[in-house]
Amino acid sequence: MQHDDFIGQVQNRARLPSRGDAERACRATLETLGERIPEGLADNLAAQLPVEIGEHLRRTEIYGGRGSGERFDRHDFIERISSRSGADEPKAAFLARAVLEVTDEATEGGIMDRIYSSLSPDIRELVAAGSTD
Repeated sequence: MQHDDFIGQVQNRARLPSRGDAERACRATLETLGERIPEGLADNLAAQLPVEIGEHLRRTEIYGGRGSGERFDRHDFIERISSRSGADEPKAAFLARAVLEVTDEATEGGIMDRIYSSLSPDIRELVAAGSTD
């Protein structure tokens, strides 16, 4: 999937008014995911995404200084996405589901199954709910 297609899919599913909003949702969600999952898994996922989008997963390795695989729960996951995206927490949860659905469709080889397995059950429940809720 190309960058423009990815962003367009996120914009459509999340019902966002602009591509800029979709870019912001992708950045917020994938940076937060990159903090939560192990670095190697983040690198594997980033390699399957358009470069501009995959870099959001790697940003926490380069700029965060703490690496990834940090442990936090669903509340913290949504709160971080909310803070980064400027959306309230219910909207941030909706954005996360939309971004992760498109990410799942853009990848292959079961990488998203490994991503979901590395998440706590409360976060897995959030992302498994789907953006159409």
